[in-house]
Amino acid sequence: MTALATTPSYDPSLAAPRAPTMTATTREKAAKTAKAFESQFVSQMYQHMFDGIETDGLFGGGSGEKMFRSLLIDEYAKITTNRPGGSGFGIAPAIEKMLLKQQEV
Repeated sequence: MTALATTPSYDPSLAAPRAPTMTATTREKAAKTAKAFESQFVSQMYQHMFDGIETDGLFGGGSGEKMFRSLLIDEYAKITTNRPGGSGFGIAPAIEKMLLKQQEV
């Protein structure tokens, strides 16, 4: 018996690099990540701003306020960056553009 020599078929579309395509989920993920980054940035900025504010001794203060102040500042940042109109501080669109560019989409 003789063995038949089989040659693999050549598909030129497999050899050519493909340009990545942008899907709706890619853009949504980039936008969500950019908003989260903007919110974290604003939270850090607010943290420094609130460091100079003393707590009210009569109705506030204590370990509870110290413990939950960072959570309150995070919520202030989320409200600031997710306000109606979607403008926030204006950092998110630039970050989203950079993320999409890094993915070459």
